[in-house]
Amino acid sequence: MRPYILAETNWKNLKDADFDLAILPWGATEAHNYHLPYATDVIEADHIAAESARLAWKDGARVIVLPTIPFGVNTGQADIYLDMNLNPSTQFAILKDVITVLNRQGIHKLLILNSHGGNNFKPMVRELGLEFSNMFLCVADWFKSLDKNQFFDEDGDHADELETSLLLHLKPELVLPLEEAGLGHEKKSKLKALNEDWAWTERPWSQVTDDTGIGNPKKASAEKGEKYFQAVTQKMARFMIELARADKDNLYE
Repeated sequence: MRPYILAETNWKNLKDADFDLAILPWGATEAHNYHLPYATDVIEADHIAAESARLAWKDGARVIVLPTIPFGVNTGQADIYLDMNLNPSTQFAILKDVITVLNRQGIHKLLILNSHGGNNFKPMVRELGLEFSNMFLCVADWFKSLDKNQFFDEDGDHADELETSLLLHLKPELVLPLEEAGLGHEKKSKLKALNEDWAWTERPWSQVTDDTGIGNPKKASAEKGEKYFQAVTQKMARFMIELARADKDNLYE
């Protein structure tokens, strides 16, 4: 039993407990090329949150990891079989209910550990932060926290070399042989502005990729995944430690 994982601990340990920071991992359930499981984002969220919290707990930070939310925003994938979608308004309602519990019980810091590129919590944090003025709310996209080029050869953002390497390290029994994976080729928009950073529209997934992946996974390995996992969890742990110990009302100088 890990005392920093809510799903594993018990009332005997919790009835007199006091935590400084709650962590809410948030994933998605969706196709990841031909070779990775639909729960890829959930598996990543579970393991990164747990290992980061273990390191933070070892350093004395009083953190508690809430159960991972397994569904994310997949509005652009309506025609991909069994890609599960939570609308942003549904995410907002779930997040508000979670914050209501934490706020009522005196845990006034929440880190949303995001594991899915389609999730966008910034507008929700803005609105809920105004409503719950005693709460400190923040979001971390673990997949943006490190320079991927230091670990991987191929670029991508979905079922790519990074995610495939992570799953080969974390859950190799759920990964098909790489010769069965698609190449993850991304078709670019004919509108120039949409290929730049200043204009955006949602990508209709089945028009952008033939195999549901974006990024070539063929050079992935468990060794690369382990190295990246250690680096990303160490970085997340440092952030958790800082958050847990910080005075939320005195964060700027």
